[in-house]
Amino acid sequence: MSTPDAGQPASVYQPSQQGLHFPKPPVFNTVAEERLHRKQRLAAVCRVFARYRYEYGFAGHVTVRDPEFPDCFWTNPFAMDFGRVRVSDLLLVAHDGTVLEGNWAVNRAGFVLHSAIHMQHPHVLASCHMHTSNGMAWAALGRPLDPITQTACGFYGDHAVITEQAGAVVVDGDAGQAVAAAMGNNKAAIHQNHGLFTVGRESVDEAAWWFIALERACEIQLKAEATGHPLKLVSPEAAEHSRKHLATPFMAWLHFQPIYDAIARSDPDLFD
Repeated sequence: MSTPDAGQPASVYQPSQQGLHFPKPPVFNTVAEERLHRKQRLAAVCRVFARYRYEYGFAGHVTVRDPEFPDCFWTNPFAMDFGRVRVSDLLLVAHDGTVLEGNWAVNRAGFVLHSAIHMQHPHVLASCHMHTSNGMAWAALGRPLDPITQTACGFYGDHAVITEQAGAVVVDGDAGQAVAAAMGNNKAAIHQNHGLFTVGRESVDEAAWWFIALERACEIQLKAEATGHPLKLVSPEAAEHSRKHLATPFMAWLHFQPIYDAIARSDPDLFD
């Protein structure tokens, strides 16, 4: 994970008082340590998404690049309950769809979309996609989110509305490439008539938090518009300020730490 310039705090929340605990991203001595860490976080994200009721049958997938073989990614098994995914259950998948480690099948749509995202965007370390109620509802409108809250401002100018393959099940390689290209360098995308995608540049934690925040932003805008009153938009200057300070990869990682701590304590079997 990137670190701030010398003498600069990691975030506006970093305490100036010495001796206080403030979470910091881990540093790894070996590739094996980093691989295990990524797999543990991926399994934890699956458990968290299940707890947040993001599951919808077998739909949904989370991926993270392998630290040694960047043309391969780890992902959840097809049609396994997200709430019981363990580290040992995860699949290592090549970009051509071959399962290199693991005994379960890989989600065809997940492979097509996520492999395209990872191939076209080398800066993407991890990606999340689920069929959530608020995300699907907002995606049906084919509109970007408005900057009406600090949460929404985190995606201001940094999320795309993808119309390619809108509403179609993306199982063809060319279709997956088209969707990935339309995502651009954004941290998130609203795929029209489908749902939400988020990516993390530096960690699985980051991608997971962007997804949680995006789903929440969709819920809030749906509720705000349902009142029938005109929305009060945050000014472009204030929206950009909020994004700059509250929506960095490190801040997303930081947001996810209490969530990870809770699931690690309640579901220790995820590490098996």
